[in-house]
Amino acid sequence: MKTSLVWFKNDLRLHDNEALCRAIADADEVICCYCIEPQWFDELELGFKKADIHRFKFLEQNVNDLQANLENIGGQLIISAESALTTIPRLVEKYQVKAIYAEQEYASEELNLLKQVTQKLPKTELQLFWGKTLYHIDDIPFSIHNIPLTSKAYRIPTTKTSRPRQTYKAPKFINSPKHIVATKFPSYKAYGFNCNDYNNAKPFLKGGESEALERLEHYTFGTENLSGYRWSRNKSLGMDYSSKFSPYLAVGSLSPRTIYETVKQYEQTVTKNQSTWWLIFELVWRDYFTFKGMRFGNLIFMTEGFKSKSLDFENHQGKFSRWKDGKTGIPFIDAHIRQLNQTGYMSNRGRVNCSSYFIHDLKIDWTWGAAYFESKLIDYDVTSNWLNWHVQAFEIYYTNPVHQSLKYKANNYIIKWIDELRDIKDDSIHAPWLFPELMEQIDYPNPIAVYKKWQRSINSILKKALS
Repeated sequence: MKTSLVWFKNDLRLHDNEALCRAIADADEVICCYCIEPQWFDELELGFKKADIHRFKFLEQNVNDLQANLENIGGQLIISAESALTTIPRLVEKYQVKAIYAEQEYASEELNLLKQVTQKLPKTELQLFWGKTLYHIDDIPFSIHNIPLTSKAYRIPTTKTSRPRQTYKAPKFINSPKHIVATKFPSYKAYGFNCNDYNNAKPFLKGGESEALERLEHYTFGTENLSGYRWSRNKSLGMDYSSKFSPYLAVGSLSPRTIYETVKQYEQTVTKNQSTWWLIFELVWRDYFTFKGMRFGNLIFMTEGFKSKSLDFENHQGKFSRWKDGKTGIPFIDAHIRQLNQTGYMSNRGRVNCSSYFIHDLKIDWTWGAAYFESKLIDYDVTSNWLNWHVQAFEIYYTNPVHQSLKYKANNYIIKWIDELRDIKDDSIHAPWLFPELMEQIDYPNPIAVYKKWQRSINSILKKALS
């Protein structure tokens, strides 16, 4: 009798899960477990948790859904409040596990944990499967050490010479040991959260593979919103201006290859246009950041970046606090930060503007902002987050938040997230400090600073107000 263990990590799904499918095929009995690493919720020196309550609650929803889906096919999920370093060896010994099946890791914290676990279990077979990216790591035309420095140099050769592998179907049956009993997701209290934190947390999306697959169907064949994605993706207000797949991709409750296959079906039966191309392009971009992050390792977390560049940072704590609280006095910035704080989500347009303003106007170390996003975002992906901040610091030209607010007609979005500005119906909402009488009537802060490079946008607002 061979008993194997599936160690779920960022692959919280039944569909397209090679590790799960292989374990079921190879073993007589399969044990499934998920381990919460307590250090995920440690307090950082910056004054906030490494992962905050929205990430905790979204994770809980995803893991609970995985547990329910496993039970539907005869499985049980052991959810451990302790580190895998403690839990996995204990399960191996208790149930005489012969082999562990898991998704292959790529970032240093996870690799170090995997190394420690395997060192404790030298006699246990470990089988790892690559499942994070659209293109399999073995199929791309580059070694990790030779991943190009630009996405175009990666994308064109990869898409010309490689194809995404076919997805694995979700298993219909799993044979678990009869005496295995599923365990509940641990309480928020174990990780330093209180009742108010937990009850008030309302993640932007509900987690779980079931929700992820529903979202995929909704955005594609259900509404055909995918057809307009290329032109709507820079908005910030609402649910359907973008796919909202990223939170599910981040925890692995949705497979990138499943998205790819769905888009290809959509192209055959509905339409093939710039929008369908663009969605796949973004999956390839996500792949690129994964492989690029693997190439440069922990350099992507350093202030100087992987190119060892230096920027002149002032690191003013008061400005950092105002940015975190959504009280910079710049409505386009504050609205996005407040949405992040209240829901764990922010649009791509918001991320670009908030990071650019943080680095180039407030002149705060970009790694502080990246760490804050890591704490808050329910779609946190280590390489996507840190390399996008890296790009904003070192590679992309400055973004003007006043101009962007006007360009993308963010009036209603600002009203939704900044209650103090709810009664402003015209374009003065983009720069209320220009109107002293207005500022006297509202409880909204003056800007930390106003910059000359904003003047053209400011003049446009003033001209419209006087006309």
